[in-house]
Amino acid sequence: MTVFLVGAGPGDPGLLTVRGAELLACADVVVYDRLAPVALLDLVPRDAERVYVGKGPGHVEMSQADINDVLVARGQQGLAVVRLKGGDPYVFGRGGEETEALAAAGVAFEVVPGVTSAIAAAAYAGIPVTHRGLSTHVTVVTGHEDPARTEPGVDWDALARAGGTLVILMGAGRIADIAAALIAGGRAPGTPVAAVRNGTRADQRTVRATLATIAGAGVRAPSAIVVGEVAGLDLRWFENRPLFGRRVVVTRAREQASALRARLEALGATVIELPAIVLEPVDFEVPPLAGYGWLVLTSANGVAALFDRGLAPAGLDTRALAGVRVAAIGPGTAAALAARGVRADLVPDRFVAEALVAAFPPPEPGRERVLLARAKQARDVLPEGLAARGYRVDVLPVYRTVRAEPDADALAAVQAGEIDAVTFTSSSTVTNLCDLLGDELPARPTLIASIGPVTSATARERGLTVDVEASEHTIDGLVAALVAAFAAAPRRRVGT
Repeated sequence: MTVFLVGAGPGDPGLLTVRGAELLACADVVVYDRLAPVALLDLVPRDAERVYVGKGPGHVEMSQADINDVLVARGQQGLAVVRLKGGDPYVFGRGGEETEALAAAGVAFEVVPGVTSAIAAAAYAGIPVTHRGLSTHVTVVTGHEDPARTEPGVDWDALARAGGTLVILMGAGRIADIAAALIAGGRAPGTPVAAVRNGTRADQRTVRATLATIAGAGVRAPSAIVVGEVAGLDLRWFENRPLFGRRVVVTRAREQASALRARLEALGATVIELPAIVLEPVDFEVPPLAGYGWLVLTSANGVAALFDRGLAPAGLDTRALAGVRVAAIGPGTAAALAARGVRADLVPDRFVAEALVAAFPPPEPGRERVLLARAKQARDVLPEGLAARGYRVDVLPVYRTVRAEPDADALAAVQAGEIDAVTFTSSSTVTNLCDLLGDELPARPTLIASIGPVTSATARERGLTVDVEASEHTIDGLVAALVAAFAAAPRRRVGT
């Protein structure tokens, strides 16, 4: 097999190349460093070996020689090895040293370039590294000198005279000396400087100063430092997103959380997954559908359980629904049905059980029987309400929810109050999170956001103050309500 040196990009997982994603998905071993986005490990097969070789200021998990040995040894075993490196492997990433070792050992390798922070961090801070009338060229240089060298490795005088844009990587700890050297070499003290820390990540921070003032501006590693007239431009977009700097807890089951997480992260939030529930299958048999006038589904989970597991190994043959009308409690459930080739005949205007009962027409002769597929634990509003209207309802539990075992780090962040909002998407998420945390619920001013009135009622019963309730009881509605609430709230940036 081959050892693949894959550039992970500067931090935003979305900047990984298509080729990099393909290789991670079929890796036997992943060797990753401190600056590689941890979220990319979700792309790796569960049974793949993960080897952390991170390096940070004052701490080295594994020496470069040892990393080389790991790559050679795994490669010689005939495994598919991905060396996941922050940024680009060949831009101050020591990728050349690793490929030299592989070549010397006769191990095949491939290099997959990544987006370098030298360009991406500036772009995410709203700084074009070249710009008409300001800069026609850009120079990338390391600010970290090799301690083994007896002579300076960087000619700062020459870089000062070169003009244009200068991007300094790994220079936060020496920025005072670097700025002084550039001024001594001829750069004007008033030259704009921007230091972008954790560029492209949700906790990105941009410090703006000049060569004369940057030493006292509090520049911290890891930062990409941009020097030149372009650093005076402020075309920011990333840090202007409506949820940028907010830490939001998602309590949905892990199987469901991806859609909500993606929407929140696209708006700039840092998402902490703390699943309050786990979905578990239950044994059930589907009665002959020809005997029913209506099939009612109350969640996308119910759709998945019934259609994907309950009716046929290969999925539902929609002919089984011939003559059966289908009702969905809301657009999310209707969309899950549509994905399986079934169009809902009835979706209420409000996405709660009471509205679905009210929307049902009077029973027609021969259509009085209703099959209600739902979670094992659920309110009895639907069966009781439909029965009161003259229907005969059979309840079919197709899955159940149980309390999840929390991630220790996520739980600690919630208990410490290091969050801005908690989102609840069902009554069961409220109940299970409250049972989990007990009296250690997040202290105010943590914002509590609910997807709808039923979930809100459960939250209030558990002593919570619901700050935000979605007017449209969907994931999109919940996100929109959260954005509106934060638009009126003082902004708190993470990492400060």
